[in-house]
Amino acid sequence: MGELSIGTCSWTDKALVASGWYPPGRRDPEGRLRYYAERFPVVEVDAGYYALPSVRNSLLWVERTPASFRFDVKAFSLLTGHPTRKAALPADLRGHALGDPELLDEVWHRFGAALRPLRESGRLGAVLFQFPPWFGPGARAETVLHATRKRAYEWPMAVEFRHPDWWREDRRERTAALLRDLDATAVAVDTVQGLPTSMPAVTPVTSPRLAVVRFHGRSAAWGTGSKEDRFRHSYTREELADWLPRLRSLGDRAEQVHVLFNNCCGDAAVRAAETLRGLLDGS
Repeated sequence: MGELSIGTCSWTDKALVASGWYPPGRRDPEGRLRYYAERFPVVEVDAGYYALPSVRNSLLWVERTPASFRFDVKAFSLLTGHPTRKAALPADLRGHALGDPELLDEVWHRFGAALRPLRESGRLGAVLFQFPPWFGPGARAETVLHATRKRAYEWPMAVEFRHPDWWREDRRERTAALLRDLDATAVAVDTVQGLPTSMPAVTPVTSPRLAVVRFHGRSAAWGTGSKEDRFRHSYTREELADWLPRLRSLGDRAEQVHVLFNNCCGDAAVRAAETLRGLLDGS
Protein backbone atom coordinates (compact mmCIF):
# COMPACT_ATOMS: atom_id res chain seq x y z
CA MET A 1 0.00 0.00 0.00
CA GLY A 2 1.23 3.49 -0.83
CA GLU A 3 2.17 5.96 1.87
CA LEU A 4 -0.64 8.29 3.02
CA SER A 5 0.65 11.70 4.13
CA ILE A 6 -1.84 14.02 5.83
CA GLY A 7 -1.50 17.76 6.25
CA THR A 8 -3.15 21.12 5.61
CA CYS A 9 -3.24 23.68 2.82
CA SER A 10 -1.31 26.26 4.82
CA TRP A 11 0.72 26.60 7.99
CA THR A 12 0.62 30.43 7.94
CA ASP A 13 -3.12 31.06 7.57
CA LYS A 14 -4.11 34.01 9.77
CA ALA A 15 -7.06 32.14 11.27
CA LEU A 16 -4.81 29.23 12.23
CA VAL A 17 -2.18 31.49 13.78
CA ALA A 18 -4.89 33.35 15.74
CA SER A 19 -6.49 30.10 16.94
CA GLY A 20 -3.80 29.35 19.49
CA TRP A 21 -2.76 26.05 17.88
CA TYR A 22 0.84 27.24 17.84
CA PRO A 23 2.14 27.33 21.42
CA PRO A 24 3.91 30.31 22.98
CA GLY A 25 7.47 30.55 21.75
CA ARG A 26 6.63 28.84 18.43
CA ARG A 27 4.67 31.63 16.74
CA ASP A 28 7.41 33.31 14.74
CA PRO A 29 7.90 32.18 11.09
CA GLU A 30 10.66 29.70 11.91
CA GLY A 31 8.92 28.34 14.99
CA ARG A 32 5.62 27.83 13.20
CA LEU A 33 7.08 25.77 10.37
CA ARG A 34 9.26 23.67 12.67
CA TYR A 35 6.30 23.02 14.97
CA TYR A 36 4.04 22.10 12.05
CA ALA A 37 6.67 19.77 10.52
CA GLU A 38 6.99 17.94 13.84
CA ARG A 39 3.31 16.99 13.54
CA PHE A 40 2.65 16.55 9.83
CA PRO A 41 4.77 15.26 6.90
CA VAL A 42 3.31 17.43 4.13
CA VAL A 43 1.90 20.92 3.61
CA GLU A 44 0.52 22.92 0.73
CA VAL A 45 2.06 26.31 0.02
CA ASP A 46 -1.18 28.03 -0.93
CA ALA A 47 0.55 31.43 -0.66
CA GLY A 48 2.16 30.65 -4.02
CA TYR A 49 -1.21 31.33 -5.63
CA TYR A 50 -1.43 34.87 -4.25
CA ALA A 51 2.17 35.98 -4.81
CA LEU A 52 5.25 34.54 -6.46
CA PRO A 53 7.29 32.44 -4.03
CA SER A 54 10.92 33.37 -3.53
CA VAL A 55 14.19 31.45 -3.65
CA ARG A 56 15.05 32.76 -0.17
CA ASN A 57 11.88 31.36 1.39
CA SER A 58 12.35 28.01 -0.30
CA LEU A 59 15.86 27.76 1.11
CA LEU A 60 14.54 28.59 4.58
CA TRP A 61 11.77 26.00 4.25
CA VAL A 62 14.33 23.32 3.38
CA GLU A 63 16.49 24.35 6.35
CA ARG A 64 13.56 24.24 8.79
CA THR A 65 12.04 20.86 7.89
CA PRO A 66 13.27 17.25 7.98
CA ALA A 67 14.46 15.54 4.81
CA SER A 68 11.26 13.49 4.59
CA PHE A 69 8.98 16.55 4.60
CA ARG A 70 7.18 17.52 1.39
CA PHE A 71 5.81 20.82 0.06
CA ASP A 72 2.99 20.89 -2.49
CA VAL A 73 3.13 24.34 -4.06
CA LYS A 74 0.03 25.98 -5.51
CA ALA A 75 0.72 27.65 -8.85
CA PHE A 76 0.58 31.44 -9.05
CA SER A 77 -2.80 32.75 -10.19
CA LEU A 78 -1.52 34.15 -13.49
CA LEU A 79 -0.33 30.68 -14.53
CA THR A 80 -3.83 29.19 -14.29
CA GLY A 81 -5.87 31.98 -15.85
CA HIS A 82 -7.22 33.48 -12.64
CA PRO A 83 -7.64 37.23 -12.17
CA THR A 84 -4.34 38.60 -10.89
CA ARG A 85 -3.79 41.93 -9.20
CA LYS A 86 -0.83 44.00 -10.38
CA ALA A 87 0.12 44.35 -6.70
CA ALA A 88 0.67 40.57 -6.57
CA LEU A 89 3.53 40.89 -9.05
CA PRO A 90 7.09 41.80 -8.07
CA ALA A 91 7.49 45.57 -8.18
CA ASP A 92 9.72 45.54 -11.25
CA LEU A 93 7.08 43.69 -13.29
CA ARG A 94 4.05 45.84 -12.49
CA GLY A 95 4.54 48.09 -15.50
CA HIS A 96 3.65 45.24 -17.86
CA ALA A 97 0.14 44.54 -19.10
CA LEU A 98 -1.14 41.31 -17.57
CA GLY A 99 -1.65 39.84 -21.03
CA ASP A 100 1.92 40.59 -22.14
CA PRO A 101 3.60 37.32 -23.28
CA GLU A 102 6.97 38.59 -22.01
CA LEU A 103 5.45 39.07 -18.57
CA LEU A 104 4.09 35.53 -18.59
CA ASP A 105 7.48 34.15 -19.63
CA GLU A 106 9.19 36.03 -16.81
CA VAL A 107 6.61 34.90 -14.23
CA TRP A 108 7.09 31.28 -15.26
CA HIS A 109 10.86 31.74 -15.00
CA ARG A 110 10.73 33.25 -11.51
CA PHE A 111 8.21 30.71 -10.26
CA GLY A 112 10.49 27.90 -11.45
CA ALA A 113 13.56 29.50 -9.88
CA ALA A 114 11.78 29.70 -6.54
CA LEU A 115 10.92 25.99 -6.71
CA ARG A 116 14.46 24.91 -7.49
CA PRO A 117 15.69 24.56 -3.86
CA LEU A 118 12.66 22.40 -3.06
CA ARG A 119 13.12 20.25 -6.15
CA GLU A 120 16.87 19.81 -5.74
CA SER A 121 16.50 18.86 -2.06
CA GLY A 122 13.76 16.31 -2.82
CA ARG A 123 11.15 18.34 -0.87
CA LEU A 124 8.85 19.20 -3.78
CA GLY A 125 5.82 16.96 -3.57
CA ALA A 126 3.83 18.46 -6.45
CA VAL A 127 2.94 21.72 -8.11
CA LEU A 128 -0.82 22.19 -7.93
CA PHE A 129 -2.48 23.80 -10.93
CA GLN A 130 -5.99 24.67 -9.80
CA PHE A 131 -8.01 25.91 -12.76
CA PRO A 132 -10.92 28.35 -12.32
CA PRO A 133 -14.62 27.43 -12.36
CA TRP A 134 -15.08 28.81 -15.90
CA PHE A 135 -12.32 26.51 -17.26
CA GLY A 136 -14.62 23.87 -18.69
CA PRO A 137 -13.69 20.85 -20.82
CA GLY A 138 -13.12 21.23 -24.53
CA ALA A 139 -10.44 21.55 -27.19
CA ARG A 140 -9.30 25.00 -26.04
CA ALA A 141 -8.89 23.85 -22.46
CA GLU A 142 -6.93 20.79 -23.57
CA THR A 143 -4.57 23.04 -25.52
CA VAL A 144 -4.01 25.12 -22.37
CA LEU A 145 -3.31 21.99 -20.33
CA HIS A 146 -0.75 20.71 -22.83
CA ALA A 147 0.95 24.12 -22.94
CA THR A 148 1.02 24.22 -19.13
CA ARG A 149 2.59 20.78 -18.97
CA LYS A 150 5.23 21.84 -21.47
CA ARG A 151 6.16 24.75 -19.21
CA ALA A 152 6.07 22.55 -16.09
CA TYR A 153 8.02 19.65 -17.57
CA GLU A 154 10.49 19.49 -14.66
CA TRP A 155 7.89 19.23 -11.88
CA PRO A 156 5.43 16.68 -10.53
CA MET A 157 2.18 18.23 -11.75
CA ALA A 158 -1.21 17.95 -10.07
CA VAL A 159 -4.40 19.31 -11.65
CA GLU A 160 -7.56 20.36 -9.83
CA PHE A 161 -10.61 21.32 -11.85
CA ARG A 162 -13.34 23.55 -10.45
CA HIS A 163 -15.75 23.06 -13.37
CA PRO A 164 -17.90 20.00 -12.50
CA ASP A 165 -18.21 18.83 -16.11
CA TRP A 166 -14.65 17.50 -16.14
CA TRP A 167 -15.70 14.68 -13.82
CA ARG A 168 -19.29 14.09 -14.93
CA GLU A 169 -19.96 10.41 -15.45
CA ASP A 170 -20.15 10.63 -19.25
CA ARG A 171 -16.78 12.42 -19.49
CA ARG A 172 -14.87 10.95 -16.58
CA GLU A 173 -12.78 8.46 -18.53
CA ARG A 174 -11.77 11.03 -21.15
CA THR A 175 -10.59 13.44 -18.46
CA ALA A 176 -8.60 10.71 -16.72
CA ALA A 177 -7.03 9.68 -20.04
CA LEU A 178 -6.05 13.29 -20.75
CA LEU A 179 -4.30 13.64 -17.39
CA ARG A 180 -2.53 10.30 -17.82
CA ASP A 181 -1.28 11.51 -21.19
CA LEU A 182 0.02 14.66 -19.48
CA ASP A 183 1.68 12.57 -16.73
CA ALA A 184 -0.31 14.67 -14.26
CA THR A 185 -1.99 13.76 -10.98
CA ALA A 186 -5.76 14.19 -10.84
CA VAL A 187 -6.75 16.00 -7.63
CA ALA A 188 -9.78 14.51 -5.90
CA VAL A 189 -11.81 16.89 -3.75
CA ASP A 190 -14.33 16.77 -0.95
CA THR A 191 -16.95 19.52 -1.14
CA VAL A 192 -20.62 19.95 -0.40
CA GLN A 193 -22.83 18.01 -2.82
CA GLY A 194 -26.06 19.05 -4.53
CA LEU A 195 -25.08 22.54 -5.71
CA PRO A 196 -24.58 23.51 -9.37
CA THR A 197 -20.90 24.11 -8.60
CA SER A 198 -20.40 20.92 -6.57
CA MET A 199 -17.53 18.78 -7.77
CA PRO A 200 -18.34 15.08 -8.25
CA ALA A 201 -16.93 12.91 -5.46
CA VAL A 202 -14.56 10.84 -7.60
CA THR A 203 -11.07 9.53 -6.81
CA PRO A 204 -9.27 8.86 -10.10
CA VAL A 205 -5.61 7.90 -10.14
CA THR A 206 -3.82 9.19 -13.23
CA SER A 207 -0.22 8.90 -12.04
CA PRO A 208 1.23 5.81 -10.35
CA ARG A 209 3.55 8.02 -8.29
CA LEU A 210 1.13 10.38 -6.56
CA ALA A 211 -2.54 10.89 -5.74
CA VAL A 212 -3.82 14.07 -4.08
CA VAL A 213 -7.03 14.73 -2.15
CA ARG A 214 -8.03 18.21 -1.00
CA PHE A 215 -10.77 18.58 1.62
CA HIS A 216 -12.45 21.95 1.08
CA GLY A 217 -15.20 21.55 3.66
CA ARG A 218 -18.92 21.22 3.04
CA SER A 219 -20.20 24.76 3.27
CA ALA A 220 -23.43 25.57 1.43
CA ALA A 221 -21.67 28.78 0.30
CA TRP A 222 -19.27 26.78 -1.90
CA GLY A 223 -18.84 28.66 -5.17
CA THR A 224 -20.83 31.72 -4.10
CA GLY A 225 -19.80 33.17 -0.73
CA SER A 226 -16.68 34.92 0.54
CA LYS A 227 -13.52 32.91 0.97
CA GLU A 228 -14.26 32.48 4.68
CA ASP A 229 -17.83 31.37 3.98
CA ARG A 230 -16.85 28.93 1.20
CA PHE A 231 -14.35 27.04 3.33
CA ARG A 232 -15.90 27.29 6.81
CA HIS A 233 -16.56 23.74 7.97
CA SER A 234 -15.51 21.47 10.83
CA TYR A 235 -15.38 17.86 9.70
CA THR A 236 -16.98 15.26 11.96
CA ARG A 237 -15.42 11.88 12.65
CA GLU A 238 -18.24 10.29 10.68
CA GLU A 239 -17.61 12.45 7.61
CA LEU A 240 -13.93 11.58 7.68
CA ALA A 241 -14.55 7.89 8.39
CA ASP A 242 -16.63 7.72 5.19
CA TRP A 243 -13.45 8.55 3.28
CA LEU A 244 -11.33 5.74 4.71
CA PRO A 245 -12.16 3.14 2.00
CA ARG A 246 -11.49 5.66 -0.76
CA LEU A 247 -8.19 6.76 0.75
CA ARG A 248 -7.05 3.17 1.13
CA SER A 249 -8.07 2.51 -2.47
CA LEU A 250 -5.94 5.45 -3.57
CA GLY A 251 -3.07 3.99 -1.57
CA ASP A 252 -3.47 0.70 -3.42
CA ARG A 253 -3.12 2.49 -6.76
CA ALA A 254 -0.44 5.14 -6.09
CA GLU A 255 2.93 5.12 -4.36
CA GLN A 256 2.17 8.32 -2.44
CA VAL A 257 -1.12 9.91 -1.38
CA HIS A 258 -1.23 13.50 -0.14
CA VAL A 259 -4.35 14.37 1.84
CA LEU A 260 -4.67 18.11 2.49
CA PHE A 261 -7.31 20.01 4.46
CA ASN A 262 -8.38 23.41 3.17
CA ASN A 263 -11.27 24.15 5.59
CA CYS A 264 -9.62 27.32 6.86
CA CYS A 265 -11.64 28.30 9.90
CA GLY A 266 -9.49 28.73 13.00
CA ASP A 267 -7.77 25.42 13.67
CA ALA A 268 -10.43 23.32 11.88
CA ALA A 269 -7.99 22.10 9.23
CA VAL A 270 -5.31 20.86 11.63
CA ARG A 271 -7.93 19.25 13.88
CA ALA A 272 -9.47 17.43 10.94
CA ALA A 273 -6.02 16.26 9.82
CA GLU A 274 -5.30 14.97 13.31
CA THR A 275 -8.68 13.19 13.46
CA LEU A 276 -8.19 11.53 10.06
CA ARG A 277 -4.72 10.38 11.03
CA GLY A 278 -6.16 8.76 14.17
CA LEU A 279 -8.86 7.04 12.15
CA LEU A 280 -6.32 5.63 9.69
CA ASP A 281 -4.19 4.44 12.59
CA GLY A 282 -7.21 2.78 14.16
CA SER A 283 -7.13 4.95 17.27
